[in-house]
Amino acid sequence: MHQKKPSKNLLALNKPKCYVVTRSDERGRKTVYDLLPEWVFTEGWMPIGRLDLESRGLLLFTQNGKIGNVLTKPGGCRKVYEIWVRGHVTDAHIEEAYRGVESKHGLLKALSVEKISQGGAKTKLRIVIDEGKNRHIRRLFGAMKDPKFGTALKVLTLERVSIGSFKLDIELGAWRYLTAEEEKMLLGSVH
Repeated sequence: MHQKKPSKNLLALNKPKCYVVTRSDERGRKTVYDLLPEWVFTEGWMPIGRLDLESRGLLLFTQNGKIGNVLTKPGGCRKVYEIWVRGHVTDAHIEEAYRGVESKHGLLKALSVEKISQGGAKTKLRIVIDEGKNRHIRRLFGAMKDPKFGTALKVLTLERVSIGSFKLDIELGAWRYLTAEEEKMLLGSVH
């Protein structure tokens, strides 16, 4: 079987919850580097963007600052998340997510919101954004109220499932290089 040549410019990690996206943590918490070979740290591989402590999913790393800048510039690369929200997400909430809500971090909005399922007092959504302000999705939905109970919606789980054309395809806590073809497609999917 012919293996595809790795790009060696990008590697993907499926980040579990409870890992900080930083090189070291002054509070002694586990970092994403604890999941990767030591050479990732010593050779200066840096995460492209962030996922907060309670989020999981796709996180890319590179040593190439130009690639990192291309993939993090606002409006440049679409990121897809699957989330569970405590509360009943209505069509009005989805419209509000498209329009956006103001926060101290600026306007927070989604490019796309798809309701996947709803059960009890929870709603599963697929969200697409093209920028990543601090806790963007959590703050966006937290600014909305559940019409049934009058309480703020709360994101219970958040998983990034794709960045640009690259879709998460590795086990939780595992990593791999992107292939040269995947890298080319990913960088070609940037607007």
